[in-house]
Amino acid sequence: MLNLADANRAIARRLAPVNWPVIEHELNEQGWSTIRGLLKSPECDALVREYACDERFRSTVDMERYRFGKGQYRYFANPLPPVVTALRRALYARLQGVANVWSSQLARRFVYPATLNGFLGRCHAAKQTRPTPLLLRYRAGDYNCLHQDLYGALAFPLQTLVLLSQHGQDYEGGEVIFVEQRPRAQSKAVALTPNRGDAVIFTNRERPVRGSRGFYAVQMRHGASPLRSGERFVLGIIFHDAE
Repeated sequence: MLNLADANRAIARRLAPVNWPVIEHELNEQGWSTIRGLLKSPECDALVREYACDERFRSTVDMERYRFGKGQYRYFANPLPPVVTALRRALYARLQGVANVWSSQLARRFVYPATLNGFLGRCHAAKQTRPTPLLLRYRAGDYNCLHQDLYGALAFPLQTLVLLSQHGQDYEGGEVIFVEQRPRAQSKAVALTPNRGDAVIFTNRERPVRGSRGFYAVQMRHGASPLRSGERFVLGIIFHDAE
């Protein structure tokens, strides 16, 4: 696995040519967007291998026990793997502008700092000190119920998942599911099948939509449909820390 300096340089090189105006437009219009091939196969392999290393994690959750679905996920302990740290820092820096526009449009009166360290400092001052990046593992029959990843009073409005397994090769089923709850209308669902290494950026709670009287909040939840076969690993990057 890359050291932190090399990971920072690699992720910066890959994010530089991304069409960020398109990403921002899609986040504003639909609440999610995709960056193709953000992680390479060796990086995906290395993260999958991490799952068996107990010392790298602070907590393991059996989803069925808590009625979250079926499957398992593990929260990384500090220090995070270098590629996870690099992704978290670089993506936050790219997305904090969107977060601040949304905060203003929804009259939230919160200004997100320019850097992840600045934002985490606020989280830690609010007693949210536990790291939240995680690895999820699904096997045949496993699924994730619709949910929102909020771990305290402070929450960044966007998060990212990266597929570490290849649909159609490592597993079948297991689509990424987004459900948008529109006021006075039926909910809208979207199913995605990203390729290995693809990153999906999405709102973990709500996005602003312009109405006749200004902006209002539209809620969104995410989850995963049941795996029909195989094994599926996902990296989840959440920018706020937990209580």
